[in-house]
Amino acid sequence: MRQAIENLEASRIREVANAGLGRDSVLAFWFGESDEVTPDFIRQAAIDSLHKGETFYAHNLGLPELREAVAGYMSRLHPRIDAGRIAITSGGVSALILAVQALVDPGDEVVAITPVWPNLTAQPAIMGATVRCVPLVARQGEWVLDLGAVRAAVTARTKLLIVNAPNNPTGWTLSRAEQEALLAHCRETGTWILADEVYERLYYEPTSNGCAPSFLDISEPEERLVVVHSFSKSFLMTGWRLGWLVLPPSLVDAMGKIIEFNTSCASVFTQRAGVVALQRTDEVTPRVVAHLKKCRDTLVPLLAQVPGVSVAPARGGMYAFFQLQGYGDSLALAKRLVLEAGIGLAPGAAFGAEGEGWLRWCFASHDLGRLEEGVRRLRSWLASQAGR
Repeated sequence: MRQAIENLEASRIREVANAGLGRDSVLAFWFGESDEVTPDFIRQAAIDSLHKGETFYAHNLGLPELREAVAGYMSRLHPRIDAGRIAITSGGVSALILAVQALVDPGDEVVAITPVWPNLTAQPAIMGATVRCVPLVARQGEWVLDLGAVRAAVTARTKLLIVNAPNNPTGWTLSRAEQEALLAHCRETGTWILADEVYERLYYEPTSNGCAPSFLDISEPEERLVVVHSFSKSFLMTGWRLGWLVLPPSLVDAMGKIIEFNTSCASVFTQRAGVVALQRTDEVTPRVVAHLKKCRDTLVPLLAQVPGVSVAPARGGMYAFFQLQGYGDSLALAKRLVLEAGIGLAPGAAFGAEGEGWLRWCFASHDLGRLEEGVRRLRSWLASQAGR
């Protein structure tokens, strides 16, 4: 086996979840997905496709009608995106690894802003790249970007800069000024940017277009920029494994070849569901975002009232990232909370060294009462520890 694969760490989120298997009483907030089922009309589109017998291969880059639908959807949010720049993928995870395969050679230098979902640093490592992490800085429970540190890290030797904003796990989101600074610097160094913007619609600050700032708003089509999106979060379609890439035109044909050698194509019936999801997005996404904001505004104030907890509202995403004073080993703490308090949270260490000492709580719950009960259990457990 290749050494890069030997060196990969197993998911610490899965490790915590495995500790809770078979415990029906555990309130699970560890995975990054809503507990709400995909809307009926999206599921029905897939069923109708299967009834029509659409069980065969599709174009590597996706159904033309889905690429057109994605381009139309993106063009509502950002400057016009041509359908010829869209590649449909078998999920956002697939989109990310495809982009890394297209851009990174063994020995290349990659810089990632962390803490971040572990796949974003593991994927270039799988390709044999050297990954350097530039940490966000925690100030009073909130995470901020040290632009100077990023500029120092990204040099002419840096092949790729990976940015996830809105960020999983912290909720940190790039400002327009920060995006412009990063793009200008990467133009000078000749560095590609891989922007994971799957949470762009899950953004809670007022905006004119209903989404977080995007690199697509300030870039030209042939920039060294690849943007990753997914149907998972904004359309309640995590299990469908459907995503897309926005690419420079010169990279599209090559991406078709890479998709052929990975998955060949996304399934047709899944893509049919994607078309309908985009056509009726106004029936899904605004409601999802409004509910998630309500979830955030329910959970964060309750957590802030718990003695020893440090937390700040996330600007985007679906997570509360918080510290418990006096508890440093987040994996051990998360396991204890499963076994002793009946709460399933993700350990901060799963998102890199910068996340150690923190916990991630996915607040995407259809029932606000689950969030309230989770905080009650946490408070009760902490009180029991104080008496020991």
